[in-house]
Amino acid sequence: MSTSTSIFVIRWINFLTMLLAVGVVGFGIWMGAHHDGCRKSLTLPVLGLGGVIFVVSIVGFFGAWKNNTILLWIYLIMLCLILVAILVFTVLAFIVTNNSSGHSVNGLRYKEYHLQDYSSWFLKQLNNTHNWKHLKSCLVKTNDCSNLSKRYKTQKEYKLAKLTPIEAGCCRPPSECGYPAVNASYYDLSFHPTSSSKDCKLYKNSKNVKCYSCDSCKAGVAQYMKTEWRVVAIFNVVLFIVLSIIYFVGCCARRSAARRRSKI
Repeated sequence: MSTSTSIFVIRWINFLTMLLAVGVVGFGIWMGAHHDGCRKSLTLPVLGLGGVIFVVSIVGFFGAWKNNTILLWIYLIMLCLILVAILVFTVLAFIVTNNSSGHSVNGLRYKEYHLQDYSSWFLKQLNNTHNWKHLKSCLVKTNDCSNLSKRYKTQKEYKLAKLTPIEAGCCRPPSECGYPAVNASYYDLSFHPTSSSKDCKLYKNSKNVKCYSCDSCKAGVAQYMKTEWRVVAIFNVVLFIVLSIIYFVGCCARRSAARRRSKI
């Protein structure tokens, strides 16, 4: 790659990523302005990501603009650290999410999930009292369970529904309990449960209780997190490839800046 081309590419790529960083920071500020504790908890990571992108981009932009070898060195070191961090996170994400695909139940179109099928990291996070208290409050606020009876008005519709892992684990008792469903949000608990699972005793029809304290609910959240992490991991693979190309171009720009300085 020629000197002028590498400098031009690095300059404009980093200018565009600076604009992206401003947008990310703005989004983080917008999230922080809302009082929803579930959404607000993501504010700091979003602001941190935007800040890192902005700092790296501005160093790369001015390094390419001024043909400054020192700034380009700093830019490449920071970019290298980001690449290593992305690689480590992606590998760990695939390791942590490399288990459990759910269990099929006769007569149901969705699967049920068991907490013990997930990695020890998931178990540690979800069994932490403080973490689960916060997550449970978020689940209650979503009203997903309350809305099931509005979406599925008959028993037949409910039986043929494709519930999400969280809906299947948090909004209803596990199938092994044997409680008959009166409708999509109410079960007849007068029947003696056919299983000794503690989830059968924890489930209540109250919209604020449901099965939010059940292991089946934690497993549903674990499955949701697993899916989200897999999406993020795949995105990180693409991001890693793109940043590796930018890193290569940056190396070319740094070498060309060093040649210019040596000729002066």
